[in-house]
Amino acid sequence: MKTFINTILGILIGLFLAGAIWNTTRQPRGEPIVLNPPPTHVPISVHITGAVLEPGVYDLREGSRVSDAIEAAGGFLPIANKEQLNLAAVLKDGVKIDIETRSYYSTGGESTGRININTATLDGLDTLSGIGPSTAQKIIDYRQENGDFQRINDITNVSGIGPATFDRIKDLITIGQ
Repeated sequence: MKTFINTILGILIGLFLAGAIWNTTRQPRGEPIVLNPPPTHVPISVHITGAVLEPGVYDLREGSRVSDAIEAAGGFLPIANKEQLNLAAVLKDGVKIDIETRSYYSTGGESTGRININTATLDGLDTLSGIGPSTAQKIIDYRQENGDFQRINDITNVSGIGPATFDRIKDLITIGQ
């Protein structure tokens, strides 16, 4: 009898081990999980003009904001009218953003947004990129000694304003004629 019980017990243990092995080695049930590659972001193109350092067309990530476009364009110029912009607005492909200038930089009757180098104050000239207070004072002194500028490139006659500075400000200045 003892042999019979041992045989039955051995068969049960063998069946239990066979079931455990079969359970761990069989194919899983259900649908396999498919791993897709991460999504690639298609860039959007944005055209930015006006009172930014480097106007042009920029490729930005989808979901970018107006502030990202301005940063890509080198940032605001000092004469930019920032108050009218929603910097948090989400951009769409193909949009054009025009950064307007503050109205008090106009030249009189027409509103060009440029600083008149023949009439601008020290503070007005100081807002130009690359023109600090001392150079602004030199422009005013030059005007008083030599009269009004006849062409905008005459500003290069002022000590401290070379071709590089002129290239930065030429689109921001006028002689008011």
